[in-house]
Amino acid sequence: MSVEPTSLLRLEKTSLREQALTALRRAITTGQLTPGTHLVETELSEALQISRGTLREAMRQLQQEGLISSGARGRLSVRHLDAKEIRDIFGVRAALEALAARELAALPDRDTAVAALRHAVSEMDKWAAANLEDRIEADLRFHRTMCQLTGNETLLHQWSSLEGSIRMSIMFAGVDRAIKNMNAKRHNDIVDAIESGDGQRAADAVHEHMTGAASVLVA
Repeated sequence: MSVEPTSLLRLEKTSLREQALTALRRAITTGQLTPGTHLVETELSEALQISRGTLREAMRQLQQEGLISSGARGRLSVRHLDAKEIRDIFGVRAALEALAARELAALPDRDTAVAALRHAVSEMDKWAAANLEDRIEADLRFHRTMCQLTGNETLLHQWSSLEGSIRMSIMFAGVDRAIKNMNAKRHNDIVDAIESGDGQRAADAVHEHMTGAASVLVA
């Protein structure tokens, strides 16, 4: 069977787009590209050694994720979050993750989900002495896992669409405040509530967690 050359080129282009997307996302969420930084196509395409067309595809995705925004005359820049936006983000997170916690608490075989979440918390402890980027990943893995375990694809999709904004909000107030929110006990409180089988208690634990986290970031 013959292979169309155009198919191979398409794969290569997709790979470049994904690599550019990963590099830019990391640069933004780690603060290498600071909020308000104007993103100049010629400079970025040269730095990443990709075409401007491929770069535009990656930047469109970053706009959808809420990491960059369009200003006057369509100029793109790294999004700047204010306190209200962060509270809004965490409010939506609370609604989504409270639903996840409520659904998990209602599972007759929730022991499996609880074990997976306990493991995710232990991973947070494991990375406690690591750099901030790894700690953020461990923290987000816990919350993503909670959504995944519900089997509710719509819920997971909505949570994932917020992930870029979540990463930026974590970086908003600096390293010290970000780390304060990554306390393993605060996450174990959610798991304890899920394990109890009390859906309202589980949902309340998530709301308390998110309200506290947002307050730490914008204090």
